[in-house]
Amino acid sequence: MESLAAFLPEGLPVWAGFAAIFAAFFTAALTAAFGLGGGLALLAIMSAIFPATAVIPVHGVAQLGSNAGRFYLQRRDVVWPIVLWFSAGGLIGATLGGRLAVEMPVWALRAGVAFFILYTVWGPRPKGFSPGAKTFFATGVVGAFLTMFFGATGPIAATMLSATNLGRLNIVATHAAAMVMQHGLKIIIFGVLGFAFAEWAAVIVAILLSGFAGTAVGTHYLRRMPEATFKQGFKIILTLIAMYLLAAAVADFRTD
Repeated sequence: MESLAAFLPEGLPVWAGFAAIFAAFFTAALTAAFGLGGGLALLAIMSAIFPATAVIPVHGVAQLGSNAGRFYLQRRDVVWPIVLWFSAGGLIGATLGGRLAVEMPVWALRAGVAFFILYTVWGPRPKGFSPGAKTFFATGVVGAFLTMFFGATGPIAATMLSATNLGRLNIVATHAAAMVMQHGLKIIIFGVLGFAFAEWAAVIVAILLSGFAGTAVGTHYLRRMPEATFKQGFKIILTLIAMYLLAAAVADFRTD
């Protein structure tokens, strides 16, 4: 155990490193199969076992690796115009998020994202609404900005993708490409701000390898999943994420 501890950041228990590596496999498999859900689950686990200052940066690297693997395995199904508009907005959002402190309380941000998800998934469509260049650009700005503060904002992009007429393979692959961009920008900005990624290198590499294995398993099931099953599962996972965010918002409000 002492030899393993030498590869970990100071103060991080060996069991916590193994727990994060183990969780990376299953959360990556979930995301690869349904396009989302795993990132938020991994964030919750890391928040419980990692130092607070390391959670968002390390989670960002883990998500970059998971989504990069998903993107590579599913690259032929990416809808590139959506990714380009999302990326253009993301450049603005990540830059603003890295420089500004959010004046709005965290509980209000979480609640706002939760209601956005619930309305988009279950609410009536505004007359004439059709996701396009402007909506994906705006989604990129908002998602990249918020991810600098509470990490797992993939559901924002996923919710907008759910409003399109794309098939399950296109939705999951396009979401992966968009998240590679978003988490990549976040990591660069955290590096510029001085986070010591080198101290976490061994843990990060192990998480990336575990996550890629989980992605391969999840992709295997995605390609064999009926379209109706995917759409139902996609909605259910989005709804559960919204419920989690609302519960977290209530908890944050009570401790604010």
